[in-house]
Amino acid sequence: MNKDLALLIDAARASGDIARKFWKASPETWDKGGTAGPVTEADLAIDKMLQAELLSARPDYGWLSEETEDTAARLTTQRTFIIDPIDGTRAFIAGERTFSHSLAIAENGRVTVAVVYVPMLDLLYTASNETPARLNDKTISTSSVRTAEGATMLAARPNLDSQHWKGSVPPVTRKFRPSLAYRLCLVAEGRFDAMLTVRDCWEWDIAAGELIVRQAGGSATDITNATLSFNSPAAKTKGCLAAGPALHSVLQKELRQK
Repeated sequence: MNKDLALLIDAARASGDIARKFWKASPETWDKGGTAGPVTEADLAIDKMLQAELLSARPDYGWLSEETEDTAARLTTQRTFIIDPIDGTRAFIAGERTFSHSLAIAENGRVTVAVVYVPMLDLLYTASNETPARLNDKTISTSSVRTAEGATMLAARPNLDSQHWKGSVPPVTRKFRPSLAYRLCLVAEGRFDAMLTVRDCWEWDIAAGELIVRQAGGSATDITNATLSFNSPAAKTKGCLAAGPALHSVLQKELRQK
């Protein structure tokens, strides 16, 4: 196995061990202010553990995490960890099971190794640029749905407002999961046909899921159809659309560009 992938798998499982101790145990919670949302002592404990373990193993890699103050140092490294200690913190606080841990390594703007772990469901999604996407060691692939009619899309309700579409809103069936990383993996697995967020995405929310979709045979781009690039100075992308190639093309053509 790819040594970096093995490293991330071990780290993701260790993250799950920490999360389980705090889940439904009324963890201390703070509001980060603005639109940044909440953070819990579990997020911070996982972030501290991951930073110590991963950078000890790969001291020449950069570091980008939702819960660590960002610095420009990562922009000078060939490879960078892109980490979301808990993706779906609100769901975690509410005692829901569908939060995840998202771990990725980017090299020259492209994710090369990725792990998303949903600990309360024991779902481990993995991929590298050398290996297919897998769920608990079983190879997965995106769905073969080719039209919007009857397709299932993971998206928050505002994404299907008419203002975001050139013509009529596509006749998809909307579903939702709170974690962006998990949404991408569900598309990679073929359980849902597409996912969309038109709002700007933080890289740590989608970096791992993007590679998992790609290695599952799907397409994941920003909403302008540009290739997603990671470890950028702003650490943001212009939204994200992911689906099997045919459906991605159909939906992309109907999206109104910002």
